[in-house]
Amino acid sequence: MASSIGAVLCGACALPAAASRIDPAIPNIFSPASTPADSIYHLSLFVLAICAGIFLTVFTLLAYAVVKYRQRAGDDGREPPQIYGSNQMELAWTVIPVLIVVVLFLATARVIHAVEDARLPPSTLEVTAIGHQFWWEFQYPQQGFVTANELHVPVGQGADGRPTRIQLLSADTDHSFWVPKLAGKTDLIPNRVNEMWIEPHETGMYVGQCAQYCGVQHAKMLLRVIVESPADFRKWAAAQQNPAAQAGNVAHGREVFESTACVNCHTVAGTNAHGKFGPDLTHLMSRETIAAGAAANTRENLRQWIKDPDVIKPGALMPAMQMSEADIDAVTDYLQSLR
Repeated sequence: MASSIGAVLCGACALPAAASRIDPAIPNIFSPASTPADSIYHLSLFVLAICAGIFLTVFTLLAYAVVKYRQRAGDDGREPPQIYGSNQMELAWTVIPVLIVVVLFLATARVIHAVEDARLPPSTLEVTAIGHQFWWEFQYPQQGFVTANELHVPVGQGADGRPTRIQLLSADTDHSFWVPKLAGKTDLIPNRVNEMWIEPHETGMYVGQCAQYCGVQHAKMLLRVIVESPADFRKWAAAQQNPAAQAGNVAHGREVFESTACVNCHTVAGTNAHGKFGPDLTHLMSRETIAAGAAANTRENLRQWIKDPDVIKPGALMPAMQMSEADIDAVTDYLQSLR
């Protein structure tokens, strides 16, 4: 967590004064919307204030030396007498930096302790996030369903609010879960269990992504956190627990889907598709994006994703299925019926 907070502070690319003018969907640590992010935000302001003070002090002394000791008309150009050694100066440039480092260390340790050792209530929502190349799997053990790439949580404050604890696992290589407005980044490491928590203050959609280079499509391993009112979250969770509602005449598309290698990678509840390598597709059309946020979830994009994933996400591990145009249309119709 310490390295996570440091990375957040060093990676900031916005200014507090501009926070109110930034699109709420744009990742920005200077517009916190969750308790852990709020703690990091105030720490970042403190660190920036100290750094600004150091900069102004050094710049002022440098400007003073440049102006006072500049060469003037009439100088003979000879080097002035040199003075070696000053106990006062050496003491100052040793003690003052040490004090600054100690203050920064204590401030950072205080925030790390507050975030990592927070006591969460029994009502806390439990979610398991698993990083894959190059998508996110979200398991809801309390509700008994699985989804992908778009994490739904209830607002964390208010009479019926509840925080969310996220257990972080990796299915392959190193990943990192980072939604700047909600919390600092935390790594997902193979054969290790990490965790983090969020307590969103208000409803909305918050954008994040993998913050650890994990392969060719690392940059397009995006994620969305949709914060809903407690009532809306319960409604969404209830819908996810139900079998997919299929609409229209999609029998041929389902037959093609179940007779290809699609079932080896994907799960659709109520069918013979039980694969775990790719995202669960049971309620695919309840998501706004496909390919881990790389494209909007439209019929055109979905069809292209089935036909040739590399067009949308070069280097994606999903293969082109080499279907006929008619079969691609049928499978697209079937997947669009999964709501």
